[in-house]
Amino acid sequence: MSQSLTKSATADTPPPGTSPGGRSLQGHPWLTLLTVAVGVMMVALDGTIVAIANPVIQADLNAAPSEIQWVTSGYLLALAVFLITAGKIGDRFGHKNTFLVGAVGFAVTSAAIGFAGNIQTVIAFRVLQGLFGALLQPAALGLLRGAFPAEKLNMAIGIWGGVIGASTAAGPIVGGLLVEHVNWESVFFINIPVGLIALALGLWILKDVRAENAAKSFDVPGIVLLSVAMFALVFGIIKAPEWGWGDVSTLLFLGGAVVLMTAFAFWQRAAREPLIPLSLFRSLPLSAGTLLMVLMAFSFFGAIFFVTFYLQNVHGMSPVQAGVHLLPMTGMMIIGSPVAGMAIGKLGPRIPIVAGMLITTTAMFGMSTLDAGSGNGVMALWFVLMGLGISPVMVGATEVIVGNAPLELSGVAGGLQQSAMQVGGSLGTAVLGALMAARVTDTLPGEWADAGLPPVDPAQAEGLNQAAQLGIAPPAPAGTPQQVVDAMAGAVHDSFVSGMSLAFAVASVVAFAAALLGLLTRRGTTDAGPAVHI
Repeated sequence: MSQSLTKSATADTPPPGTSPGGRSLQGHPWLTLLTVAVGVMMVALDGTIVAIANPVIQADLNAAPSEIQWVTSGYLLALAVFLITAGKIGDRFGHKNTFLVGAVGFAVTSAAIGFAGNIQTVIAFRVLQGLFGALLQPAALGLLRGAFPAEKLNMAIGIWGGVIGASTAAGPIVGGLLVEHVNWESVFFINIPVGLIALALGLWILKDVRAENAAKSFDVPGIVLLSVAMFALVFGIIKAPEWGWGDVSTLLFLGGAVVLMTAFAFWQRAAREPLIPLSLFRSLPLSAGTLLMVLMAFSFFGAIFFVTFYLQNVHGMSPVQAGVHLLPMTGMMIIGSPVAGMAIGKLGPRIPIVAGMLITTTAMFGMSTLDAGSGNGVMALWFVLMGLGISPVMVGATEVIVGNAPLELSGVAGGLQQSAMQVGGSLGTAVLGALMAARVTDTLPGEWADAGLPPVDPAQAEGLNQAAQLGIAPPAPAGTPQQVVDAMAGAVHDSFVSGMSLAFAVASVVAFAAALLGLLTRRGTTDAGPAVHI
């Protein structure tokens, strides 16, 4: 590796971020990790905290069900579409500047959402919030890639993953407390102080590390093709359960995504400075790591989506109680991520990834055996195994993708990793959701009849079916005997659990396929190349 070029301060004037002893703190690896963790914490916390506030937002702003759906979908769509482009922006203009803009923008849009007076404004600023969130995540990985030597990168990513796990775990609990004791606006206002801390630390601690051969221009046609393709793909996946997978609109969006992705690939071969050089995928470990991330997100996020409905609607827990019951899983992710980083440092990523996915496969299969009466102990067992299994995969696959990419493409690699996770999670939620809905539709009439309940009026059957897909028992008319009320709830809950069991069974098969794919991964070996510290 060639000698790095470093801009130095004058001997008489200590540079910003210098400690009293004269040692500069700018670019300090572990302080860099602390800084990016604070910024990304906002995005991770936002992923779960807002879901708790959605019912209250809907009631307070008189939003239609389709509108409240876009409070989440608009954010995720913007995030997925912009991630790779955001990574390229970091590679071009510096990950420090990109990170700071993302942190400030995320905090400002959070404040705007809190002050919004109607659902349309909330949705608009949620989309903007997703764009700024997309700037944060690849920039964070790019900064870690530049600050840590290859042998310590896995440990840094492990701790970074632990922070994300802690933030994700805190979301339902913090969100529930804020909504219950303050208001729904406070769920967004909480990002303001976190954003200010990230800004202050970023200005003081972060130092850009850019490769000398980083791109000097943007591949605008490539950005447009990829962005439209990602929009068509993710939007088609989001709407498929509503439209139907065989509907013309669904096929047009998904087919259009394939055509646009193909056009994008051809353009990348011709572009002078392509957005994603196709040579990047000549690295078998990087390609395997990207696909592994898709499959992991498909199985994990797709299946875990139903757990909150299971806890709240089948077991009757409050949002805060549900969050507490998920702590065995998220707690293991918090503990397991740094431990996984150490294990990957000693063993390489292959063994921890394969072992993690096999443990996840076991946990998914175990979750498929739960029923409406399962106790806290058996649930906690599978949650612990889930968190223990997923930790080395999150850390290992991220290290494989980012570590096998050249330094000048570290932002793009970070965007690729996050995009794979977003697409996999969206696809898993949609596909497993469709399978679950079909199973509930098939089993509900039989469960209803077996409970000795009278046939449902055809006009009410569809509403009952949709409620059952969420595990919600229908309200009984006044004066209905308690035995009948319990029978109605039992039929609905058993149908829901049957659908959830199918979703977890399929997720376990996908997780096993991911374990096999993990055999193709290996530690990052790409030379970082000449770098300029700014």
